[in-house]
Amino acid sequence: MGALRLYDDWQQARQSILRRRGLSFDDVPDSVRQGIRRVFGEELMPEAAVSRILADIRRRGDTALREWTTRIDGLVLDSFEVPKRAWEEAYASLPADLAEALNLAAKRIRAFHSRQPVKSWTTTDLGGVLGQRVTPLARVGVYVPGGTAPLPSSLLMTVIPARVAGVQEVFVCTPPDRRSHQVPQVILAAAHIAGVDRLFCLGGAQAIAALAYGTEAVPRVDKIVGAGGLFVTLAKRQVYGEVGLDTVAGPTETVIIADDSADPTWVACDLLAQAEHDVLATAILLTPSRRLAQAVQAEVDGQLARLERKDEILAALAGQGGIVLTPDLDTAIRLADEFAPEHLCLSVENPEEWVDRVHNAGGIFVGEHSFEVLGDYVAGPSHVMPTGGTARFASPVNVLDFVKITSVIGLDTESALQLCQSAACLARAESLTAHATAAEQRRESGGTHG
Repeated sequence: MGALRLYDDWQQARQSILRRRGLSFDDVPDSVRQGIRRVFGEELMPEAAVSRILADIRRRGDTALREWTTRIDGLVLDSFEVPKRAWEEAYASLPADLAEALNLAAKRIRAFHSRQPVKSWTTTDLGGVLGQRVTPLARVGVYVPGGTAPLPSSLLMTVIPARVAGVQEVFVCTPPDRRSHQVPQVILAAAHIAGVDRLFCLGGAQAIAALAYGTEAVPRVDKIVGAGGLFVTLAKRQVYGEVGLDTVAGPTETVIIADDSADPTWVACDLLAQAEHDVLATAILLTPSRRLAQAVQAEVDGQLARLERKDEILAALAGQGGIVLTPDLDTAIRLADEFAPEHLCLSVENPEEWVDRVHNAGGIFVGEHSFEVLGDYVAGPSHVMPTGGTARFASPVNVLDFVKITSVIGLDTESALQLCQSAACLARAESLTAHATAAEQRRESGGTHG
């Protein structure tokens, strides 16, 4: 058997690789257990470890933030903040092709989100003035993952929609590179391009704590966006309510639906690109074509030998990967909709005909030329999308994540008086007599002061 398992029975696949089990942290890898023992000197579950970090930083501010950064990252910092001068120098030192690529991505992300219809409105059709006032958040914190590999694209994909929304201040927290103990130059350059206000060399739960509670050095924010690893995800869960969140993200995932018209080489490339992200990444092909399935299997095995992250890819494919043979494309679409993937790629003939059949996906990639890697970097929409089946109810990061809506109620006197009796009736049905009295007093006075 090759690296990618073939499921002949789609019902069996439905109960295995296509079955959602929820975002669970019960199975803790040995490497994580060892890290917790090293930092805390005892056995703790990750949730408990995160709780200690959050509580300590909330209580002691910068002092605790500095201590945890030293204990976890082995880094002693005189200042958490990286000055803008360093961002400008980083941008100036970029290779020309990388600077061009980052600027192209930024331009397209900005252009896409600028077209999103987000505006205040009012109506006089309901008596007086009613409406919604849309205002940007004052301060947003963006977490940009790092540590083993810099992700400037994630910075652009989160900061730029916030800027388009009109957020007053955008702060970035990102961990230092594990080898150099500094924020990678490409991240600093991306911060310069995106128009970040302040950037802090902070990672993990301690970064989320600083953004959520505020310290002497890191101002408190109104909302935190951006994906991260296990400890970031747990920390975001625990600070929800203190601040707003975009989502609690799980491992990344792609489902490809393909038929005989698809190029097996391209399909294999797209599955491998997804599996390259993480050992917990999901890469699944749904197809009614056995010929294509077998060709993709062979392509995956052949391409693997040339890839640098072979071990990570093999682990992801073994754990969450597979090819599922379906009776037809209708079944494939139905299975994908049940799974509600982060990315759904339609590598089929006439893909536009199938788009409206999809209800649950973070992003729909229509046709083989709209492949996911372009969405990861330069297509335009944010690549921060709902995972773990949350595409059933959640959306990708967009301009609406960075605004709040305030209801405006300005009824005229006549309309208010007409509504009083119904309001009082409903209030008494709920046993809220003070509510009822407030409405009845207005009605009895005819809307004028006594």
